[in-house]
Amino acid sequence: MAILTIKDLTVKIAGKRVLNGVNLEVPEGETHVLLGPNGSGKTSLIMSILGFPSCRIISGKIKFNGTDITTMPIDKRTKLGIGVAFQNPPPIRGVKMGDVLRHLAKGEVDEIKLAGTTNIPVDFFNRDLNLGFSGGELKRSEVLQVLAQRPSFAIFDEPDSGVDVENLEVIGKAINEFLKGRSGLLITHLGHILRYVKADVAHVMFYGTVACSGEPTRILNQIMKQGYKWCERCPKVRRLR
Repeated sequence: MAILTIKDLTVKIAGKRVLNGVNLEVPEGETHVLLGPNGSGKTSLIMSILGFPSCRIISGKIKFNGTDITTMPIDKRTKLGIGVAFQNPPPIRGVKMGDVLRHLAKGEVDEIKLAGTTNIPVDFFNRDLNLGFSGGELKRSEVLQVLAQRPSFAIFDEPDSGVDVENLEVIGKAINEFLKGRSGLLITHLGHILRYVKADVAHVMFYGTVACSGEPTRILNQIMKQGYKWCERCPKVRRLR
């Protein structure tokens, strides 16, 4: 059974078409990775899955666990079990990180023990959420919040962007352990996170659509050798140019 099904999804933001007939299916218990150059539509797809009002759906459907969520508001989607670690989360003055984690954990997990898996010091719990955090601290904070939330489907937006080698290993191993027995979608430009996270299937986005899918290592190696230019030879991509 698919936990996420996207069928022929076309979306406009501010009058501009950002997604063009996207088809994507993530079976329950699998982790998929979405690769693509900047501006290919990866972030727009995340926003559409979450139901951001700025994403105007022209056609297509989004289903989660068999439920049509295409027109469902954001809060109801998250209650169904969708969690997201954003690439650039905003700092929130006056809201303590510890309070957010306790709210997400709901007493069902030990948030202090959980923080250890992402190398977040306990004294960070008394700091305003994301305020004054370094790039690595920000990424680890976002991942920790998803771990505390424990969604059945987790989306990690560019978890390897702007992260040093040590933080990448910490983040990658924490995500990989968390996704065991769960479903997830990794969004990445360079694919560095795949050194530590086992993905079942890779998809490549180009010009707002999923151009191809396949075995993650093979696709990533192809991108490393030839860049995303090789995608431009795909007949499906050429039709969208």
